[in-house]
Amino acid sequence: MRGLKASAIACVLALSGCTATTTFNSVQNDVKITVDKYPEAAISSTEQHKYPTTSFGQYEFKAHKEGTEPMYGLLPLKFNGGYLAADIILFAPAAFFNLREVFPFYEFDIDQQVLRYKKEESDAWTEYKPSRVEIERAKAFFGESELPLTISH
Repeated sequence: MRGLKASAIACVLALSGCTATTTFNSVQNDVKITVDKYPEAAISSTEQHKYPTTSFGQYEFKAHKEGTEPMYGLLPLKFNGGYLAADIILFAPAAFFNLREVFPFYEFDIDQQVLRYKKEESDAWTEYKPSRVEIERAKAFFGESELPLTISH
């Protein structure tokens, strides 16, 4: 019984510590990106970034280039069915930590205010244009919101 409990704890720790790797690219040169609480990075198709998996969270981003309007939004995340199956078989509460992850490829076009993403390098891009609500959420996250904070009861 003691070994089973230790195995379950080890499994939860392993699954909750999962990360996914992505690369960011940009149509424009000299674009920088800040994602969530992670440090600002220059966008380069050769530089890989790791982000923890999540089930309920989002990754707010700000892409900017000197002299242009910044782009704000939420990174589209992919559902990870393999983790769900492992969670169900090994330890169901782990599903609270790891069902979604970053896509492997993102491409920013800040002039068009569009983010493209895909799973495989050979796939066609899927376009994402942040909604007004997503833009304001990201601006508020970075402390740059123009809208006052309202609290509803």
